[in-house]
Amino acid sequence: MPDDTSMSQTRARNLRDGLKVTWVGMAVNVILVVLKLSAGIFARSQALIADGVHSISDLVSDIIVIVGLRWGRQEEDEDHPFGHARIETVSSMLIGIILILVALGLAWNAIGSLYEHHKSTPGIAAIVAAAVSILLKEAMYWYTVKVGWRIKSPALIGNAWHHRSDALSSVAVLIGVAGAYLNPSWHLADSFAALIVTYFIAKMGVGLAWTAIKEIVDTAPDRKTLEEIRRTGYGIEGVRQVHDVRARYSGAQVLVEMHIVVDPELTVREGHAIARKVKRTLLSDIADVSQVIIHVDPEFKYD
Repeated sequence: MPDDTSMSQTRARNLRDGLKVTWVGMAVNVILVVLKLSAGIFARSQALIADGVHSISDLVSDIIVIVGLRWGRQEEDEDHPFGHARIETVSSMLIGIILILVALGLAWNAIGSLYEHHKSTPGIAAIVAAAVSILLKEAMYWYTVKVGWRIKSPALIGNAWHHRSDALSSVAVLIGVAGAYLNPSWHLADSFAALIVTYFIAKMGVGLAWTAIKEIVDTAPDRKTLEEIRRTGYGIEGVRQVHDVRARYSGAQVLVEMHIVVDPELTVREGHAIARKVKRTLLSDIADVSQVIIHVDPEFKYD
């Protein structure tokens, strides 16, 4: 079972890994912003310029994630006895909102291009820039989502999907730019492709925001997790009954409060030892459980 020192070391390592992948993503985004905007202007591609603006939103997302990780992974203190995980939840919600706004902006531009029948013939540089963006952003998605799942960071997972949204946006740009380059009569292809992509981006954003809202309003874990918590309590020697099990999300972490019933003839020390064993087992055996409060009740005997 993990002790307090090993848990603190794990938190520090997770924070370091989360910040590292975010800083790498930030560097990639800076490169892509410069590449897309310069190539878009040089190759006369409005779609690529818009995609460059999309990459700027990724930079904002990276900043939000860094703030969320630094504050959200801090230890408990006097003002925050349950930790700072809600800060990371808010960060995840902000990323979701950014994704929704980006989707709406891209959809607006695409609809405007379709309505105005805007014609343009982009150069080969736009195709190369879009292809490079797809490769880099898809690689950043897999790198970020892998770290996000390992350290259980909703903000980092949300940022990974932001990387993928940029890759999907670049796919639309590549299709449209390549189509217009190869056949000028297909000048509206990028607008149609962009509309399809905006649906997926908006869906990601709504999912992230909704999950964050459920965490903020103290939504309980699913029934399977609650039953696993009860079963774990019953599995500890000396526990005669488990009742009043309550749990809620705080960020990606689950906070648990439960009552256990023990032999009334036990000493306070013995009852506390059983409760401590229940707590450590829950922390080690059930994913995402980070805090546990155990109330020890004596079993009532009726004559």
